Amino acid sequence: MPTARPLPPEASHGRWAVLVLAASLASLAGCDRSQGPDPTLVEYIDTLAAVDAHAHPMAWVAPGQPPDTDYDALPLSGIPSFQVPVGLRPDNPAYRIAQEALYHIDPTDTGSVYVEALDSARSATLKEKGTGFASWALDRAYIRYMLANRIAMGSGLPASRFGWIPFEDALMLPLDIRREAARTPDMQALYPLEAKLLARYLRDLGLTRIPSTLRGYERDVVAATLKKQKDAGAVGLKFEAAYLRSLDFEPADSGVAAAIYARYARGGVPTHQEYTTLENHLFRVIARDAGSLGLTIQIHVTEGFGSYYSERGSSPLLLESVFDDPSLRSTNFVITHGGWPRVRETLTLLNKPNVYTDISMMDLLAEPRMLVDALRLWLGEWPGKVLFGTDAFDGGAAQGWEQVAWVASRNARRALSVALDGMVDDGEITPARAREIARMVMRENALRAYHLSLP
Repeated sequence: MPTARPLPPEASHGRWAVLVLAASLASLAGCDRSQGPDPTLVEYIDTLAAVDAHAHPMAWVAPGQPPDTDYDALPLSGIPSFQVPVGLRPDNPAYRIAQEALYHIDPTDTGSVYVEALDSARSATLKEKGTGFASWALDRAYIRYMLANRIAMGSGLPASRFGWIPFEDALMLPLDIRREAARTPDMQALYPLEAKLLARYLRDLGLTRIPSTLRGYERDVVAATLKKQKDAGAVGLKFEAAYLRSLDFEPADSGVAAAIYARYARGGVPTHQEYTTLENHLFRVIARDAGSLGLTIQIHVTEGFGSYYSERGSSPLLLESVFDDPSLRSTNFVITHGGWPRVRETLTLLNKPNVYTDISMMDLLAEPRMLVDALRLWLGEWPGKVLFGTDAFDGGAAQGWEQVAWVASRNARRALSVALDGMVDDGEITPARAREIARMVMRENALRAYHLSLP
């Protein structure tokens, strides 16, 4: 575990510095301190060794070896170009602050001189740290343990520091996906990736094709895959379904689903409605099996990326029938990214006993005041349901996953400091309770939600 110590001086620079927060956030946080939130609370939160509930760390790749391609089931590089929010753009000043903190680049460098210095410093660090690079990156962001959303784990991601969250959307798509893929230009690129992943899962099981019956598929492919993943160290499962379809996984008649599967298992292309019915059934089958294995389910719920992403189809409230299913109450669910920007919808779902949310991605793209507001909204009612997360992704040398993790960790800790300090100032909680909630958000809630036990 990283040794608890105050943040290095460079970590307090930039837009999330305490004095900047005091000027821009004090009124929203209910804080009248002219110098920002209580410095002792800030330091306490800054030194908490966290559990990052959602990220995409990169495996170590030796020089001359093929690049890591297992970091996501649906990398968006293949879809038509689209705009991203300011907080995720590599030219955002926050990433330069991270680069200077991690690689000690001269802050006076600009232009090509800076780019060359960054590339040189990062390459040297990768070479020096080798397979220890990922753990070094976690230490710099004060992250004790990171849940890695990956198709498979890889070199340099030790089980002592990284938990595995594999992807399961492909298991809902056993039939011909051509009609589904034709619905939008984005889906033309994304659905074939799911078909490729399902083929990989079948090979891992020694199968060359899907079983002829739905019951056989559920037993020999779905259950067998989840068991294999659990045995390999998985602590949860991930669904990215919102990129492909609505999150409205309404109950489906198992007999109807079985008939659809049998009709097309050996050929033919189902209609969109037929496929939706089968997916709805299989989603709940996967969720039920996950609960029996003690695997927590993450569901991507946020505003989308891509020109054809369905915002209406990614509403958190669409998942209510799943969360209310009595047969799924032994399965924990995490609404990743807080359902951003529909944080009030997420709030209404946190009363479900098996539902949690994390702030991954929110601490990168949300406007600072909005992140503080969301934390106060949730923590005022459900402090035991909110998890820290970064959604650290790799955007190249100028936006490496380690830089994203650093920025998200700093942003999250600063916002949490302001939110909790405001609650203390308003008389909602005591200073001692503020520290307790900080521990809950930064690590303890994740340990409970994912059934984890760490030294």
